[in-house]
Amino acid sequence: MKYVLTIIVGCLCYTAAGLAQNVDLATLPGRDTVQLTIYNSEDLTLAREVRHITFKQGLNSLQFSWAGTLIDPTSVEVRFKSHADELELLDSTFPHDKREMVYWNIESKFDGVAEVEISYFTSGLSWSADYVVISDPDEKQLRIDSFIRVYNNSGEEYEDAQVRLVVGTINLVEPIAQLAQSAMDQFYGLELHFSRAEDTRNFETLARARRALDKAEAAGSVFGGGEGGRQEREKQIIKEGLSEYFIYTIEGTETIRNGWSKRMRSFGAGEVAFKVQYRYRPAEYGDQMVKMFLLRNDTESKLGTTPLPDGTVQVFRDNGRDGLSFLGQQYVKYVPIGEMIELNLGPDAQVIHQLVRQKSWRDDFWFHRAGADIYFSPTEGHRIEIDDNVVGWWDHEQWVERIRNYSGKEVNVEIRRAFDGHVEYASSLDPTLYDFRTPQITATIPAGEIKDLAYQINRAQGTLAQQYNVTIKKSE
Repeated sequence: MKYVLTIIVGCLCYTAAGLAQNVDLATLPGRDTVQLTIYNSEDLTLAREVRHITFKQGLNSLQFSWAGTLIDPTSVEVRFKSHADELELLDSTFPHDKREMVYWNIESKFDGVAEVEISYFTSGLSWSADYVVISDPDEKQLRIDSFIRVYNNSGEEYEDAQVRLVVGTINLVEPIAQLAQSAMDQFYGLELHFSRAEDTRNFETLARARRALDKAEAAGSVFGGGEGGRQEREKQIIKEGLSEYFIYTIEGTETIRNGWSKRMRSFGAGEVAFKVQYRYRPAEYGDQMVKMFLLRNDTESKLGTTPLPDGTVQVFRDNGRDGLSFLGQQYVKYVPIGEMIELNLGPDAQVIHQLVRQKSWRDDFWFHRAGADIYFSPTEGHRIEIDDNVVGWWDHEQWVERIRNYSGKEVNVEIRRAFDGHVEYASSLDPTLYDFRTPQITATIPAGEIKDLAYQINRAQGTLAQQYNVTIKKSE
């Protein structure tokens, strides 16, 4: 532990500068509980620790120091969880010669023990998610296991801490790091004394942020997590749903040592329904056909209780011989409830795509008559030559998207290709428009077969090009 909490019992007459010299300091017992709420989006962690402190009737001074840590000095706060009507915080003092220390002067109306919460913002704590996805040999169902890894570079060690992880963006008035720096720039080098009636904009902003977070966290509703058979035997991460973000609370307590990371299981889901699709989308995946695992974060897929945080997904297939075949790895963005999860496994050597142009021609030429010249020939007499310029025409191209399926099972294929200019797209494959210049076709390719997906492109050129989009035309 990098910081120290001591209690000072003295007379009512004192000076802030001479306080530590006039009374004896006694180090208090360690904290009873500590809770960490980690907000990745702001490199921000709200720490709440509870201690049972013995007070004497009269003036008591608490000294809190945090040398060697990343605690934000402007955010340190004390709150009485018991005997709140008999304890009063008079003021807070930051000594000029001790940059990482605060004195709280507390008036007590009783002799005895009170439960006190000390809270503060700190940085250096973060977390990440990762997923392990295993397909059955026939690629009909998936097994998904999710894990959370917490990293501690805060300078403080947190023993037996309750850890809460926030998914989403917290909208604070000002970034905490900037707020802390501007506040400390104002008073480092000076001895500051704040009474309850005095405050600064930065301290009040932090207080508002803390109250907003307290209110939001208290509004959460608890979801069940993981598989029913495992909830009683394993630690899981309980989910709380909020209007703008989600909080994952790790059940029980964990020791998060400084400079270490710790990996914990979040949830598991078996027999997750999904489908396999082969896609050709040059704008997204380059000039190659890729294999996709597609599933949805919903209850029908045995997911859907919470959004899924950003993380790395490793995909395997059960090879049917008590082993796994590695299929690919991908970083996925935050997936809200009900949204699609798309896992790109890259090219598959057993499903080959080839683009073949079969025919091209031009027709329907349009001319512009610029003028005429008269010539005299001794043999032909007068001859008139007319100067005509080609100003418009149609280009026609017939293409096939040739798919060779050597996978041993039927595959579903989607082709999405964009075209520039004034284009008519004609096909008997029931094409649809993905956007104003991108037609899309789908097809099923039987196992062991080669199939040509044919279409024709008619492109208006010159003055015939009146628009910039693709029009679908049904061909027989």
